[in-house]
Amino acid sequence: MRDTVHHPLFARFYARVSVAMDARGGLGAHREELLAGISGRVIEVGAGNGLNFAHYPRTVSEVVAIEPERRLRHLAARAALRAEVPVDVVPGVAEALPVKSEAFDAAVVSLVLCTVRDLPRALRELRRVLRPGGELRFFEHGLAEGRALATVQRSLDRTVWPLLFGGCHTARDPLAVIEAAGFEIVTHRRLRVPERGPQLPSSPCVLGVARRPGPEDGPEHRAD
Repeated sequence: MRDTVHHPLFARFYARVSVAMDARGGLGAHREELLAGISGRVIEVGAGNGLNFAHYPRTVSEVVAIEPERRLRHLAARAALRAEVPVDVVPGVAEALPVKSEAFDAAVVSLVLCTVRDLPRALRELRRVLRPGGELRFFEHGLAEGRALATVQRSLDRTVWPLLFGGCHTARDPLAVIEAAGFEIVTHRRLRVPERGPQLPSSPCVLGVARRPGPEDGPEHRAD
């Protein structure tokens, strides 16, 4: 059966560059911050080559890791064998998660919302699979606050960037789409990756926690 997402050249490139960025570009520390204190049953959407797995604390009972790209999924399965928590790597796409509703205590998205084809639908799926009150941990790059870089990002998104980088878009606004899907932003901070050197179109990032409101929050917090 043909893979829904198939970027073999980009997958090879990403597998090499992501490891280097974790070691020398500070991404490993950001992953550690992203997953600090997370617990229970977790779904990670867009697991890539599994670089988050080593950072899950033992308070996590299980990770279901969704990855649509075949080569990256195979690398993630290898990384799962080295993890200190149980990790099950399965195929699937963000817009149609192959899991039951309200089955997870937390969800994780890490440098993946930029590539999702139908972003509102993907966020609705994340909300569906989280229990009421469950957390959404996010670490994403997105739209720059400065006008000049934002203009460059939008131009690249309309032309070469998605073609070169596996469907990635640089000018999306993660906070806006997360809130629009009915999540409540608990905390977030903006950062630059890498911290030093020239600023890239993918450098502006945001890292934080959102939650799916529960019944006690009242109907005004519920998404349509």
